[in-house]
Amino acid sequence: MVCGSWGIINVASSTNLLTDSKHVQLVLDPSLQLLSRKQRKLIRQNPGILHSISTGLQSAIKECKWQFRNRRWNCPTTPGPNIFGKIVNRGCRETAFIFAITSAGVTHSVARSCSEGSIESCTCDYRRRGPGGPDWHWGGCSDNVDFGRVFGREFVDSNEKGRDLRFLMNLHNNEAGRMTVFSEMRQECKCHGMSGSCTVRTCWMRLPTFRTVGDFLKDRFDGASRVVYGNKGSNRASRVELHHLEPENPAHKPPSPHDLVYFEKSPNFCTYSGRTGTAGTAGRSCNSSSPALDGCELLCCGRGYRTRTQRGTERCNCTFHWCCHVSCLSCTNTQVLHECL
Repeated sequence: MVCGSWGIINVASSTNLLTDSKHVQLVLDPSLQLLSRKQRKLIRQNPGILHSISTGLQSAIKECKWQFRNRRWNCPTTPGPNIFGKIVNRGCRETAFIFAITSAGVTHSVARSCSEGSIESCTCDYRRRGPGGPDWHWGGCSDNVDFGRVFGREFVDSNEKGRDLRFLMNLHNNEAGRMTVFSEMRQECKCHGMSGSCTVRTCWMRLPTFRTVGDFLKDRFDGASRVVYGNKGSNRASRVELHHLEPENPAHKPPSPHDLVYFEKSPNFCTYSGRTGTAGTAGRSCNSSSPALDGCELLCCGRGYRTRTQRGTERCNCTFHWCCHVSCLSCTNTQVLHECL
């Protein structure tokens, strides 16, 4: 999925935004050629959804960079269709997080767009109606997370082919991303009554912030399960049951639908490698006083670091004058920066 969906970002972020109506031949746009036939069909069948998918993928990139900003692997991206580089073709923890966060991004954005009326084929989730408790009832406009999950599964998973370990891993992590969005839904309420007495409340279901989703998936990244290809070996078993993931260590419990899974060790992110596509940490800013992962000792992989000072000018000591302008002084500050060798 990851390699096949980034053409959408190029379209939605351009000044000549493609209108995804039923009457537009999406395949004519070169940045959508990377999509599968099924993905283009889904976009045509759901007018308005193209921009939502792009927004979700952009949110995923932004969140990935935030969550790993202090790690040796800091979710680097490059322009073009293979935005995350060669890491998506591996089977390590970082690969697992990329698939989970991008899948979650699509589901989250589509669900929100439904409730905002931006997609013609879906609306708010109105299935919750009537009394919900003694002093509240269901109403309002719930975010349509079920539509987001179903569409996300059809769109994101459609590019996964085969029945090998990588296929099972990618599908599992895609679903883990969607499950996180679904499970973190929260109830919101509005009070009704004389003078705001809150005699009765109207409640609906709201999506979590995407930062909440990112935090949850980052925790799952830290506790990801290493798996192997399992085969029950029974001709009577269904295709789904026949091929499954098992923990590499038999003493460990099988991964839950919320867990991230991987099957190979992460590459060395300390130094540049064209073979693995890792950029290394040379030139990265580090914290000389921190013993944590953002500290110079760990982030620079023991190679040491250089220190330099940087002077900058900013507005300061601002005063408001009646009426109506603000006057400020210019202050010069000196910042000490540390960079890995």
